[in-house]
This record gives sequence, structure tokens and C-alpha cells, in this order.
Amino acid sequence: MVLRPAIEHSAYDGDARERFLDEPAKRPGRTEFSRDRARIIHSFALRRLAAKTQVAVPWASDFPRTRLSHSLECAQVGRELGAALGADPDLMEGACLAHDIGHPPFGHNGEDALAEIATSCGGFEGNAQSFRLLTRIEAKTVDEAGISVGLNLTRASLDAATKYPWSNLENSKKFGVYQDDLPIFNWMREGAPTGYTSMEAQIMDWSDDVAYSVHDLEDGLVTGQVVIEKIESNLSELFKVAQESYLADITTSEAESAMASLRSLSCWPTSFDRSHRHLARLKDLTSQLVGRYALAAERETRAKYGVTDLVRYNADLVVPRPHRVEVALLKSIAGYYIIQAEDSQDRYAKQRTTIHRLVEAVRAGAPGTLESFFLQEWERASDESDKLRVVIDQVASLTDMGAYLLHDKLTKVG
Repeated sequence: MVLRPAIEHSAYDGDARERFLDEPAKRPGRTEFSRDRARIIHSFALRRLAAKTQVAVPWASDFPRTRLSHSLECAQVGRELGAALGADPDLMEGACLAHDIGHPPFGHNGEDALAEIATSCGGFEGNAQSFRLLTRIEAKTVDEAGISVGLNLTRASLDAATKYPWSNLENSKKFGVYQDDLPIFNWMREGAPTGYTSMEAQIMDWSDDVAYSVHDLEDGLVTGQVVIEKIESNLSELFKVAQESYLADITTSEAESAMASLRSLSCWPTSFDRSHRHLARLKDLTSQLVGRYALAAERETRAKYGVTDLVRYNADLVVPRPHRVEVALLKSIAGYYIIQAEDSQDRYAKQRTTIHRLVEAVRAGAPGTLESFFLQEWERASDESDKLRVVIDQVASLTDMGAYLLHDKLTKVG
């Protein structure tokens, strides 16, 4: 069989397609970014996202999204929006698939618990952990000394998956790289404006916001945790959640206007009884909302920059303020009714306790408690801080159920 030669996207130069370790393709017919996408799809870490919490508990019922299904939906939005703005579709899909790949068990609750534990070794941040996984933990490529460089993605693909292109020294709460991962990070950012997020990463970030704001609402309605008839009467509470967690400068009048705008949509439900008719209408709602927010960003960005390939650092994604407010309000619905719900707090407390005790148990029994691909890092650790980082890598890699099972195994008395 004769394969057609791969045609690389003309807007990306050789530097954008370069890998940290030179790794020629085994066969012709695939672009460098399609190779990146394939590596992410076949990664161990991506599969594990199937059993990690998005918002609702993944095994509480068959319907709610997991971290993997959310990533797939984010990738669909990002691929289409990116292509419409001139970005490489495979690069965009890969970045969106990888954006949450380092997130720990129990969602952001697990992230907060690990951040508490990791203060002595540089902190913990899901985005920095994703970068660490892509460039170090995931087993795919090693250098001549046998040291892992992770998936060895191209410079542009790594940058597209980097929401916060700075270290914990610049911002200790939201950052994209730990100190000991700076060599590959600095290589990735060669030629990039300091602190500037690439166009592809901006598209990925907005696709993430759109996907989870819309689909968390869908999950909440189907599971009964969100009651559509109560949303408007709880607007003041939703506003507080939106202001505290999602859009700090949102105003009361903006929240009221956003609610009125959503309510005026023909697809916005006035009731929901889980019947086939209502489920179909709900699916129409999610489809229309995703299109609404993706198209708004596409139109405003094109209006500013015209018809050209908008890639790397030649543009910024433009999201109309009213649509950004609507998305923040949608996020606050899941935040208020699911994350802040009283019946969620006992579960969250148990999860945090599990994470703390699990880190202690893995650390006490290491290296015998570590999975094989963490042993090399353990052996290279020069002090207790480095060893704690390896233990945290181990715990962060686990699924929700895997964390519970390993905790029970290591802490069982008798």
C-alpha cells in the first residue's frame, strides 16, 4: 500500500513541530500533530480519566460525565472551533484531550487535598501535573540515559495544552509547571512572549469552559440534583457562587441579564420529568448552548482579526462579555446545587481524609508501595522533598476507586 505523504499545516513552522527528543516517524502519511493526538489517545493516563470524577460521582449512576467523557466533549468543541479559526485540528483535539490528563482522583476536591500536602515540595496544581505527566510520567519515550521524557510531544502541542504558562514562583495557586520540570517547559516556551498563553491554549480553555458548564447542567438535571424550576428563584445564591469561583467581576445586573437571556431561548426548559421527550429537548439545549458559545467566540475573533490563520501568538480569542457571563452563571448552577450541596460535604470530607492517609501510607511503605514506573524517580530523588513529589505523583495517577482500594489495602489493620 502506498501512503500519501503527510501535508503539514502551513501556519506552523519547524520549531512548532519540533520534539524535545528527535523522533522520526516510523511511517509516512501522518503529520506531526496527528502523531501527537495518537500518542495522547493511546496513553495510560487518558484511559484512567474514565474512572475519575468530573463533578458528579462517576459510579453513582450511569449517566454523569467522567473526566474522560468531559475531555472527549471538550475535544470535539475545541477541534471545530480551532479549525474555524485556522488552527490545526489534530493539534487542537490533542490539546483538549490532554488538558485534564494529570488531574487526581476526586476531581478538584482531590486537587485541593494534594495541594495541602505538597506545600513542602512545590505545591500541587492539576495543570502542572498534566504537564508533568505529558513530559515525564507517561511511558513512551526515553533518552539515551533511560530517562523518560513522557509522550515527547511537539512544542506546539505541549504549549496548546498549557493553560498557565508560568511556574509556581510566579503564582502559587494557579500555575502550569513545577520547578523540576522547567527544563522541558523552558524548551517549549522558546521564542514565546513571557507569560502569554498561546491562541490554541485559549481555544482549549474556552472549549473546556463551554463543555463543562453546559454538560454539568445536563448531568445535574438528569440526576435530579438540579431542579430547573428553582434556578431563577435561587439567582442571588448563584450570583455569589459565580462571583466567588468563576468570574470575580460579575455584577448583579449582568447575572440578571444572563438569566433573562437564557430563559428567553426557545430551547431553555421550563420543566424536566426525565421522559424521553424531555431528555431529547435537554439534548437539544446542550447542543444549542455549545453552538451559541463557540460561534460567538468565532465571530468576535474573526471580526477583530479577519480571515487568516490565527495560531500560536498572532491573536487572542475574543469572547463576548455577555456570553462569558452566561457560562459563568451556568457553572455556578453545578457549583451551588452539586458541589456546595449539604449532602456532598460528608463525601468530600471522606475523600480528603482518604487522600491524606493514602499519601502517608504510600510514603511510609515506599518504594514497595509505588507502581513500577515511579521507581526510577524514587531512586533519583535527592531528598525528602523529592521523594514526597514521587509519592504525590503515584497518588495523583490513581482513579477514584483505585484510591479507595489502595487506601484500604495499605491502612488495613491486622
